Amino acid sequence: MLSQARNLLLFLSISLTLCNANQEYFVHCMSVHSSPGYIEVFKYLHIPGSLSYSNLLQYAEQNPRWLNSTSPKPKFIITPNNADQIRATIICCKKLDFQIRVKSGGHDYEGLSFLCKTPFVIVDLLNLRSISINLEEETAWIQSGSTLGELYYSIAQESKIHGFPAGLCPSVGVGGHFSGGGLGTLLRKHGLAADNIIDACFMNVEGKILDRESMGEDLFWAIRGGGGASFGIIIAWKLKLVRVPPVVTVFTIHKNLDQEGIELVNKWQYISNKLPEDIFIRIIIQHIAGNSKEQQKKVEVLFNLLFLGSVNQLLPVMNKSFPDLNLLQTDCIEMSWIESVLYFGGYQRDEPLEVLLDRTVQYKSYFKAKSDFVEKPIPENVFQGIRERVLEEQIAFVIMDPLGGKMEQIQESEIPFPHRKGNLFNIQYLVKWDLAGDSESIKHVGWIKMLYKYMKPYVSSSPRAAYLNYRDLDLGINRKANTSYSEAIIWGRKYFKGNFKRLARVKKQADPGNFFRNEQSIPLLLN
Repeated sequence: MLSQARNLLLFLSISLTLCNANQEYFVHCMSVHSSPGYIEVFKYLHIPGSLSYSNLLQYAEQNPRWLNSTSPKPKFIITPNNADQIRATIICCKKLDFQIRVKSGGHDYEGLSFLCKTPFVIVDLLNLRSISINLEEETAWIQSGSTLGELYYSIAQESKIHGFPAGLCPSVGVGGHFSGGGLGTLLRKHGLAADNIIDACFMNVEGKILDRESMGEDLFWAIRGGGGASFGIIIAWKLKLVRVPPVVTVFTIHKNLDQEGIELVNKWQYISNKLPEDIFIRIIIQHIAGNSKEQQKKVEVLFNLLFLGSVNQLLPVMNKSFPDLNLLQTDCIEMSWIESVLYFGGYQRDEPLEVLLDRTVQYKSYFKAKSDFVEKPIPENVFQGIRERVLEEQIAFVIMDPLGGKMEQIQESEIPFPHRKGNLFNIQYLVKWDLAGDSESIKHVGWIKMLYKYMKPYVSSSPRAAYLNYRDLDLGINRKANTSYSEAIIWGRKYFKGNFKRLARVKKQADPGNFFRNEQSIPLLLN
């Protein structure tokens, strides 16, 4: 009796909260197509005004730019526990003409998994986080709501000699990261995350669950680097684990971006993609202005390395290939691969591995990013220009990741990510700020656009390439629900080059009604 009374009170409370017939109908539809019972639905369906709705909206978004009062809010947030609840969401959204936004970890650079100009529902995969490791097969199944940190931790619990080639930030959700490509410290040895996906559990627009065999090779090709949100909802991925040595070596060498530092960066351009594939050495140019005048005028360049081997193996190679860096044994630290995950994630070596399970970002800030690919060395004097420009911002970064190695051995058309042979490195430009307000956003976004314009003569062209996971709406957007291929190609070629046409063909087959769409979703190729 007490239980029935509680349920009646909950029912009355919910009924009062639902403010229109569409909301009431959606809840009823969800109760019919998923878990039986009207009340049961509210274990995973969150309505505006509820505490759970507010917490979910705040929790996962890593860029406060999208959490302002004028940003459109979803009609509901769904946190499914199983595929039936995802299927019900697709069915009910189609009936009410709601769009769907799918969220994994919350690191979407432009907020496309959180925002929509028409009525929409967020599907937050927070509860779909199971990970199953099979060391005999050297594979893993991982649900899309998991983070990279959870994946790395799970692998390390089973093996000291296995890893997976994906990104550096542990709180990034695997769903978007894998479907956009997945750059990381192992890319020169093993390629991208998407290069190492061998199967998937995918729900299509009709609510059917497909694996690699039943979806076909075209669709399986498209979701590994073409952005899964254009085609359906990826529930889980099957990964091919890679072997890592028991001991790896890392270092971070700090230099001022003065004449000597610029000369080192210039030298790096000529050798970083030609080094043995066991060596990944990236560059971070950064200006983090402190309170002192010295800090405000100081631009640093960091040489950040992962080597799949011992210090004794590394030193001869570096002294031969990059003697200008003057690397010493004392600069280097030997550790396990999983410890290197902590190292690149910004944690201390003595912190427990369990910190990788923390899904929250340590420091949230407003930010804007852009990207480039570089096909020939940038003139040395350009880095002086970069230095002058980053000094204009309080917190600014230019991050350069080397390619080469395995990346040159994979064909441009192997998956949608095409930036392979002929590219020396990738650049990410990043600016952060702490103050809210449109004027602040306009100022800092204007600054990064200025830097991006400055770099135009020195990076790839025809098209000027970009990386999908560093999403950038400045490249162009779909201005209407059924944007044509010829209109979308203005941004599509920058991410996908010649693969864009094949993606549009797959889109027509997989989602002919263009239900899964956003401002930069793949258009339908109609001819």
